[in-house]
Amino acid sequence: MKSLFAALSFLTVVPLPAPWHGTERELSRSPVWFPLVGALIGGAVALFDFGLGLFLPTTVVSTFSVLAMLVASGGLHMDGLADTADGFFSSRSRDRMLEIMRDSRSGPMGVMAICSLLLLKIVTLAAVPEPLRISTLILMPLAGRTALTVSLTTLPYARTTGGLAGVFRTDGIQALLAAAVLLASGWLLQSYTGLVAAMACLAVIQLMAGYSKKKIGGFTGDTLGATCELTELVPALIAVAMG
Repeated sequence: MKSLFAALSFLTVVPLPAPWHGTERELSRSPVWFPLVGALIGGAVALFDFGLGLFLPTTVVSTFSVLAMLVASGGLHMDGLADTADGFFSSRSRDRMLEIMRDSRSGPMGVMAICSLLLLKIVTLAAVPEPLRISTLILMPLAGRTALTVSLTTLPYARTTGGLAGVFRTDGIQALLAAAVLLASGWLLQSYTGLVAAMACLAVIQLMAGYSKKKIGGFTGDTLGATCELTELVPALIAVAMG
């Protein structure tokens, strides 16, 4: 259970007591719990969305719900998306890309990536058919956090030293379990639509893994964040396409 609290502390802004944050060893074992943390985030956002939907129009509610997902993680993964965009689209060498990604400042590509993805999430969520809306809100963060667990197994760590992402330890069993949880959740929540969404999410995870491998030879915390954010969009896109 300590590794679960470590995952909750790392992936959310929930104010847990300091002893519950976990040691480095407990944090390293926490990725197996990432899908559950994603489901908890999704459930909380779904309740928030339902409440606002009683008083506000869909587009406004969608905006607040997307922002709620962003705030729930403290912007951790969106920051990774920005850094990844700055690095990958810099047309520099591998080592220079890693340096750019470590820079805390966001460049033009990073800002464009953040704005584009937020806009896509809001517009797509607003277009999700009402019967699928709550389940989609649960699946989105669940899929994003599943992407973290699977990606940690798929690629080696790209940096030789430093970086919190290098602390995590996963194996094929954890990745398969996370993928199975996503597939089962998709089926239980949305039947065939959810199953297709889950499979599409796994495809996006592999595409991002291949792209990261090509660019920098592995993963970093930033590429994990980018993969999480991009995968999070997929259930909403599939719900709109198949709904």
